[in-house]
Amino acid sequence: MYTLLSGLSLIEVSSFVASPTAGLYCAQMGAEVIRVDQIGGGLDYDRYQLTEEGRSLSWENLNRAKKSVAVNMRSAEGRELVQELARKTGQLITNVPEQSFLSHAVLKEGRSDMITVRIMGWGDGRQAMDFTVNAASGYPLMTGPAEWDPETAPPVNQLLPAWDFITGAYTAFALMAALRRRDTTGEGGEVRIPLGDVAIGTVANSGAMAEMLYRGSDRERLGNDIWGALGRDFISRDRKRFMVAVLTTKQWHGVVEAFGIAGQVEALEQQHGIRFADSDHNRFTHRAELFDLLQEVASALDYAELAQRLSAAGCTYERYRTMHEAANDPELVTNNPLFGASPANPSGFDYPAPGPFANMPGQSRGAPEPAPFLGANSEEILAERLGLGSGEIGKLMDSGVIAGSDKDSL
Repeated sequence: MYTLLSGLSLIEVSSFVASPTAGLYCAQMGAEVIRVDQIGGGLDYDRYQLTEEGRSLSWENLNRAKKSVAVNMRSAEGRELVQELARKTGQLITNVPEQSFLSHAVLKEGRSDMITVRIMGWGDGRQAMDFTVNAASGYPLMTGPAEWDPETAPPVNQLLPAWDFITGAYTAFALMAALRRRDTTGEGGEVRIPLGDVAIGTVANSGAMAEMLYRGSDRERLGNDIWGALGRDFISRDRKRFMVAVLTTKQWHGVVEAFGIAGQVEALEQQHGIRFADSDHNRFTHRAELFDLLQEVASALDYAELAQRLSAAGCTYERYRTMHEAANDPELVTNNPLFGASPANPSGFDYPAPGPFANMPGQSRGAPEPAPFLGANSEEILAERLGLGSGEIGKLMDSGVIAGSDKDSL
């Protein structure tokens, strides 16, 4: 963890991916992130993959470096505790609906400069999740083999919940912007971030929306080809599949050198009256012929030699790995300073865990911190933030309004 946000505390009441991601990024930069969890766990507490002991590896990794207070948020007294925690702290990240006990209108009654950052489904209040906004974005119907019939081919969903993670990152950014505004003006406020708007807004920011309107139609499926540039997957003689990307003139010259195809390229240029070094357009338009040249060479060489050539020529390429291979890859994980040991996971399963993605020369990331056990910090936070004595906390526990650590409950 870095210490850039040291001194900042925030309350997080959230589930699933986007909202916990926002808190995770803040925690990894040094903020004190206090999760308020439903006693027994919220909607995502037992989300796959579960260990044999019933601990969620997804929950465990999205909530690293945070604290946890377990509260019965179905009770009036529990909800009042959460409201007071949010007001005392001053900033809240949540994906709880606006029309709830955590509405900004309610929270600001006790704190005029309260900041509430709320992740929503759609801007009009409808529910949404990553897979449904992805369906609306158009991407699944542009993904898949080029030979598929556009009239009958099925959509291809992405496995990565990309919109959730983008929304989580944007939420952390929006919180920082709201805090800066409050520091300048003294004003709080609510920031609403609809998952659907993040998705369709990203489509627009990428230029894809303007492209569809300009074309007056959808883009064709291209399989693994890179749209608008030269790039695709190839297979070596020893059946290793790898990706090559050519987005610059330098990368183009590197590929020609690595594959030893200067003569064949010159012949194609003379045939078509063009120069491939001049633009992405020329390389993309004639990609089928160029792909044939590259695959012919790849088929004659083992991947190790191809990798050596591509590296020596400064090319941009990578071998395809299964995710299990990636998780065990020394280059990606074991020898990568991003990762560190995390031996105190609630699951009891020891494995490498990432710290902050940012690399800040001269500063140590520190070891990654584990997720909390549910309710591990209930007594500490209620005493520090609300000034409750041990007797009051004991009564709340006895009445089931709050709970301590669930370390031994599963």
